[in-house]
Amino acid sequence: MKEQALPPIDHDRLFKELLATFFQDFIELFFPQVAAAIDFGHVKFLQQEVFTDVTAGEKRKVDLLVETKLRGEDTGEEGLIIIHPESQAKRQTEFPERLFVYFSRLYEKYRRRIVPIAIFSYDGYPRVTEPEEFKVTLPFLDVLRFRYYSLELRKLQWREYASRDNPVAAALLSKMHYNEEDRVQVKKECFRMIARLQLDPAREQMIAGFFETYLQLTEREEQQLRQALHELEPREEERVMRVMISYERKGWIKGREEGKLEGQIEGKIEGKIDLLCQYVATCFPESAAELQAALRQIKEIAVLERLSATIFDVKHPEQLRELLLAALEDCSRAQKES
Repeated sequence: MKEQALPPIDHDRLFKELLATFFQDFIELFFPQVAAAIDFGHVKFLQQEVFTDVTAGEKRKVDLLVETKLRGEDTGEEGLIIIHPESQAKRQTEFPERLFVYFSRLYEKYRRRIVPIAIFSYDGYPRVTEPEEFKVTLPFLDVLRFRYYSLELRKLQWREYASRDNPVAAALLSKMHYNEEDRVQVKKECFRMIARLQLDPAREQMIAGFFETYLQLTEREEQQLRQALHELEPREEERVMRVMISYERKGWIKGREEGKLEGQIEGKIEGKIDLLCQYVATCFPESAAELQAALRQIKEIAVLERLSATIFDVKHPEQLRELLLAALEDCSRAQKES
């Protein structure tokens, strides 16, 4: 059977969702001088702008525009500014000019001071440095010098950001510079950060989903990750596994809703069971062998989904025994019906 092609990544949507959800965290992490100057008590997301490029014959979108105001300035219209983060997923020599065109049209419409931010997220460690300005010059006159902030993610060392309890840092570890041998450690640190942040489930899922889009481990690497979790202090290991199991369960449900091939999902069942077994070993070490043996008999995805949703509420081994017994009965029933 022909292998099913993966859909293209919607980079613009992913970055828009991440920055819109964690706008203040993004500015504070990468542009502290801007964060110190603006009032986060006034943050308003403006509507999407669509511009027609007549020369290229196409339409271009400005997805994220944020209205805020400067500290200490007039509280009226004069104090308002606009921050325009623009993500760029591939190298384009004409990008500085395009950003200037965006700036010009936005200024024409809003007549406000605008802070342009270019976020370069393409893969590979670039030898060249992206420009931070667009110029129009003549031998006798410098007509224009348009400057903007430039953030080149692949030039950032992931280890420098792994210790910061910032949700944007956790998500963007996957787009920073790391060596191939660091892949397992990068994911481990991402989920440690998520666990420390103690966010609501929706935001946890967003960060984990963003990370996994750009850095997916092989099955062998996932096994190495589960082993690496044992190096953590038991209480932290439990918190990290809670996040991972919750995210994995969400992925199963989404895969079924989108009609993915069952084989693609079932191929990962063993990994999910390993993760649940590790959680059991951490929480109930004295009964771990018995409980893990029962867990490994569960081969139905729907049953695993229900189990992973309820296992965190279990406080005693006896409760888990009853839960596993019911799960095994559900498996037996499902197999008979099929």
